[in-house]
Amino acid sequence: MTEEILINESVTETRVAKVENGVVQELYIERSAKRGLVGNIYRGKVVRVLPGMQAAFVDIGLEKAAFIHVKELVPYQEREMPRRSGAGSSKAGSAANIKASVGHPIEESMPNITEVIRESDNVVVQVVKDMIGSKGARLTTHLSIPSRYFVYMPNGSHIGVSQRINDEAERERLRFFVEGFKEDAGDVRGGFILRTAAEGVSEEELHQDIEFLLRLWKYFEKRLEVTHQIEVLFEGLPLLMRTVRDLSNDSIEKIRIDCEDSYAKVVDFTRQFVPEMTGRVEYYRRERPLFDLYNIEEEIQKALQRKVVLKSGGYLVFDQTEAMTTIDVNTGAFVGKRNLEETIFKTNLEAAHSIARQLRLRNLGGIIIIDFIDMEEEDHRQQVLRAFEKALEKDYAKNNISGVSELGLVEMSRKRTTESLEHLLCESCPTCDGRGSVKTAETVCYEVFREILRSARAYEAQTILVIASQSVVDRLLDEESANVADIEQHFKRTIKFQVETMYNQELFDVVLL
Repeated sequence: MTEEILINESVTETRVAKVENGVVQELYIERSAKRGLVGNIYRGKVVRVLPGMQAAFVDIGLEKAAFIHVKELVPYQEREMPRRSGAGSSKAGSAANIKASVGHPIEESMPNITEVIRESDNVVVQVVKDMIGSKGARLTTHLSIPSRYFVYMPNGSHIGVSQRINDEAERERLRFFVEGFKEDAGDVRGGFILRTAAEGVSEEELHQDIEFLLRLWKYFEKRLEVTHQIEVLFEGLPLLMRTVRDLSNDSIEKIRIDCEDSYAKVVDFTRQFVPEMTGRVEYYRRERPLFDLYNIEEEIQKALQRKVVLKSGGYLVFDQTEAMTTIDVNTGAFVGKRNLEETIFKTNLEAAHSIARQLRLRNLGGIIIIDFIDMEEEDHRQQVLRAFEKALEKDYAKNNISGVSELGLVEMSRKRTTESLEHLLCESCPTCDGRGSVKTAETVCYEVFREILRSARAYEAQTILVIASQSVVDRLLDEESANVADIEQHFKRTIKFQVETMYNQELFDVVLL
């Protein structure tokens, strides 16, 4: 499998596409005026404490106050997780260790938030989730700073290893390295998580990376000593550099960049932090736009549509709401060659792979409900579920499939930290006000009649002028002409019509002349 990263850079925005075998799988967009906040560290001020919710709102200098729960405020309470017999801990145990080290305290020992924080208190917080819709950013006081191979947690003590590193010997090697480094240094406090990129990396490179993180933290501590007002103390890397740091691996053949300045910055960054990728960074000089190489612009437009057509003739329908995203699978024009069960099974298998890709491409998160076509055979249901789980293994975002509900729906969740592609690139339709539909011309005509009756009874006027869209006026003069004549005769008024091309189908005015 060939993989490439394409970076389209302009003054206004940076767009990154990860392509596998010529097909775009992931898309990231960062606009200069709306850079993401995840990872940023702020000195903030508590503006409101909510004891009933065990939460507080914190002013960090944004237009909306940010939200923090008590579990993100109390001190770390780490637990030693049980190990299996033999070398190394289990994968599940390591995952639990990492979760504990990031600062998830034991629920039973959770204090009342009023005992931890009060209004007007100053707090140092980090953004863990961007503002989404009407919701403010989510915060934590359990700070973490990522680098190429590590995540440093200055207030922790645990040493964890990414779940994606399966080799137990390698997990022990990495853990032993950090333990030895802390022991030799003597004065190093804090916890570390070794990222997936650390697998197979030499001790020399690991040493350089961990030293870089510690220097960065010392710089941050000095700044913290001299800063006493609401402001940003530390900003994460821009998308351009995060892409190279987080998405680069041995399977990436090329990183193509269409901006010379950005190319130079990336080359400098890779030489310092990811030297093995330097030779794979390429400046794209051709006249043809970079994103046209693999029809990425077309894929972006398709990812904004509700309907996704499958190669077999079936299709998916995506509906994204505030509470959840629902995905409906349909056979469409696909009729199969043998029987209905085979048709349904093949459509569901294809849909499973397509849905996994669309979740990454559209960056959908939160609760997701998938309505696969009902299958009679249990073996077919299990095969589709396994195919879907396998397709999700490539997903960078944490996801959890809770199984099939009693209604035959697949319920899952996917971690959401930033806006979806639709929310990033689109806004509510001004015509339908976000409903996804508009009133019919017939409905609007009847509203016009009611407004004419109301005005004619209340005011004296010889002529009534109706200003509306072309479709509404056409219907008033055609299908509704008899009703218009009855109103004119009843009130002994003249009704005139005027088309306003700037009006949408729902908008009209009734003017008395």
